[in-house]
Amino acid sequence: MEHIRNFCIIAHIDHGKSTLADRLLMLTGTLTERDFQDQVLDNMDLERERGITIKSHAIQMKHHAAGKDYIFNLIDTPGHVDFSYEVSRSIAACEGALLIVDATQGIQAQTISNLYMALEHDLEIIPVLNKMDMDSAMPDEAKDQIEDLLGCRREDIIEASGKTGQGTEEILQAIIDRIPPPTGDPGAPLQALIFDSVFNSFRGIYAYFRIMNGTVRKGDHVKFFATGKEYEADEIGVMRLKNEERKVLSAGDVGYIISGIKTSKEVKVGDTITHVERPCKERISGFEDVKPMVFAGIYPVDADDYEDLRASIEKLQLNDASLTFVPESSAALGFGFRCGFLGLLHMEIVQERLDREFDMDVITTVPNVSFRVKTSKGEIIEVHNPSGLPTANHIDEILEPYIIAQIISKSEYVGSIMNLCLDKRGLLKNQVYLTSDRVELTFEMPLAEIVFDFYDKLKSISRGYASFDYHIQGEKKADLVKLDILLNGEMVDALSTLIHRDNAFDFGRRICEKLKELIPRQQFDVAIQAAIGAKVIARETVKAVRKDVTAKCYGGDITRKRKLLEKQKKGKKRMRQVGNVEVPQSAFLAVLKLD
Repeated sequence: MEHIRNFCIIAHIDHGKSTLADRLLMLTGTLTERDFQDQVLDNMDLERERGITIKSHAIQMKHHAAGKDYIFNLIDTPGHVDFSYEVSRSIAACEGALLIVDATQGIQAQTISNLYMALEHDLEIIPVLNKMDMDSAMPDEAKDQIEDLLGCRREDIIEASGKTGQGTEEILQAIIDRIPPPTGDPGAPLQALIFDSVFNSFRGIYAYFRIMNGTVRKGDHVKFFATGKEYEADEIGVMRLKNEERKVLSAGDVGYIISGIKTSKEVKVGDTITHVERPCKERISGFEDVKPMVFAGIYPVDADDYEDLRASIEKLQLNDASLTFVPESSAALGFGFRCGFLGLLHMEIVQERLDREFDMDVITTVPNVSFRVKTSKGEIIEVHNPSGLPTANHIDEILEPYIIAQIISKSEYVGSIMNLCLDKRGLLKNQVYLTSDRVELTFEMPLAEIVFDFYDKLKSISRGYASFDYHIQGEKKADLVKLDILLNGEMVDALSTLIHRDNAFDFGRRICEKLKELIPRQQFDVAIQAAIGAKVIARETVKAVRKDVTAKCYGGDITRKRKLLEKQKKGKKRMRQVGNVEVPQSAFLAVLKLD
């Protein structure tokens, strides 16, 4: 165990984590020139296309230094806040962390929140200043910021570049010198933390774990703490570029176990694996429950695919523990699931992954939160989606959930952040300066206002600097109305929203304009209307695609042309009565992205 080092890489989005991980893999010989490709650990197509890390990736490296052989277990983590749950799980499995800071940008919000997460778990932090080869690098300013934040010595900060490979040797030496080897007793009862899992259609479920105490051998009789289910360890091993089988893994090791588990409910991320004969006394702590921010309905395009969709979401949940779901139904879309996501990017990624990995065509509804309605009869009803709202004459009052939001930002952005929060019906509760240029703002806000595009706006006005956290505070009475979208007089319930009366007119107008761009032109006019109850508040018309029926009339009397146009008009009218307007999936997505 003396020669094992477990560490993760944490940073703000786009600060060069995956590129630096590539360099470490090359230098330790884990990756050969022939196998090399940029961001080698990002093995999902989506990650490569978007240039972001979505999943944490664990890999083992061997390193020879000063006559000794070391084993490094590295976990590369995502930087985007929608995947911060992945980071918290990786941190729980490590003793140290490389804190990467972009020399051209300095410290950013996720750097701070990921760092606090690492410090809560008592991780040893190695600060690395990346992208030193860039002309726009400002090493001195960035070093000052790191010193302020960490309280470390200036000479402890390693200057590096993922592109040129500068500083990689120093990083490997610092990992050996500064990160403590894992503690734990190989002779104690087995205690292993599951930090990730993935579904394989041939072998069942692979569970990735980190052993805290004890030893596990191939063929052992093991059980999972939370579910109490017992299994044979068919295969255990470590993650290198390909999985490599091992006979024994003991305390401090990071590896995988295959035990022929077929149902995804039996594996929970954050669970503890132990032996059946000699179980450990208690499960490993350090895993908080995930807090979904955005709820939306996911429905199969074809109603017969409902069971397949359930199986797909369960398999996806194995690999993405921050996804939560419960069944629900809708008038227009049939049976589906109400899913909880960490943000709109997370929602988009889940939808893409369902399409690519499981070949599921799905429709997503407008994201929202749940409300409580007091009816005139004195009953209290929970409303999860707008179609469940009673008619206006039966509603006494609507209660919506409120949150206390804490925003940490640079002081120069305070004005624009305050404007944003006040526009979202927020109330400023407190303002504290943490340092001369960092300020913490506390707001009381309705949860419904932040699920939509609050996070994206906050990021853009603060140049990615503001970090945001919240907790539910209670409920308050709200003046909410149900906004319906009608296509040719037919209501599309997947586009209905519950919205504050003051915002309804503006929002209705914008949705109509957006749908006008996205709904393909038909052979007849399509009326798009936004209505509150029976009152239409906005309208747009998608003009018909027309054939020029008068093309063959050269000269002659105008009545000849009029006759042909009248005939065409009748056809259009009949078509409108039987015509059906399909709302394309892009329209549902675009409504989510209205700014």
